Amino acid sequence: MRTMPIARLDSRALIRVTGPDWRSFLQGLLTNDVDSLEDGGLRFAALLTPQGKLLFDLFVVGGSGGALLDVAADRRAALVQRLTLYKLRAKVEIAPAAEAVFAAWADALDGGMTDPRLAALGSRIYGEAALDVDEAAYEAHRLALGVPDPARDAIADKTYPIEANFDLLNGIDFQKGCFVGQETTSRMKRRGAIKNRMLPIAFEGPPPPFGAEILTEGQLRAGEVLTGRDGRAMALVRLDRVDGPLVVEGRPVRVEHPGWMSE
Repeated sequence: MRTMPIARLDSRALIRVTGPDWRSFLQGLLTNDVDSLEDGGLRFAALLTPQGKLLFDLFVVGGSGGALLDVAADRRAALVQRLTLYKLRAKVEIAPAAEAVFAAWADALDGGMTDPRLAALGSRIYGEAALDVDEAAYEAHRLALGVPDPARDAIADKTYPIEANFDLLNGIDFQKGCFVGQETTSRMKRRGAIKNRMLPIAFEGPPPPFGAEILTEGQLRAGEVLTGRDGRAMALVRLDRVDGPLVVEGRPVRVEHPGWMSE
């Protein structure tokens, strides 16, 4: 008897990249390694600006003749356009794909692909699946684990991938060689110059508005609220200002450090 919840993620959509050069094409663009991706394998990655800022978060699903890219539905057309600009003479075809995206969690699922960010997030499924909960249930599960959703929480062209924890969630391969924005990303990691990260915050009542300032007891800016729900939200915080009492719009909040971050 199946006990895991399954939700269709209408906020996600797919792009199909095919052709003899699909691996080398994606390998030179994305933050994660595509050359070693097996058929049926799943990787978490990003496409950055040349300055190393986050543009698109995505999952890469490996196939024998190409790959599926699992991306934010409202940014799919923009990503297709961006990839087409990078295409140049590469022998690849880039087009939207019709399959749906699903997530299942709580138990292992035959036919699902374990989320490469964190096993506790569950599995991703592409094509068809039987539903029993809506996407909001999955978002509550993700938020309870303290995992940001870059498509919702990051501001395109403003956020560094390390600030969105890509380095801790298997979204960057620092050994793979060049990718767009690689120099800045590697320098931040190498120098340990990471001042801000996305962390969950807890509070009473409804979530503060997106962008609301988080202040220290001495009224110093400690970060800003991102997306959330009653009692919990993600926030981009200054790591040197999160240990003492914090408030948002007069309400006390506390920053939490998920167990997977220390692991």
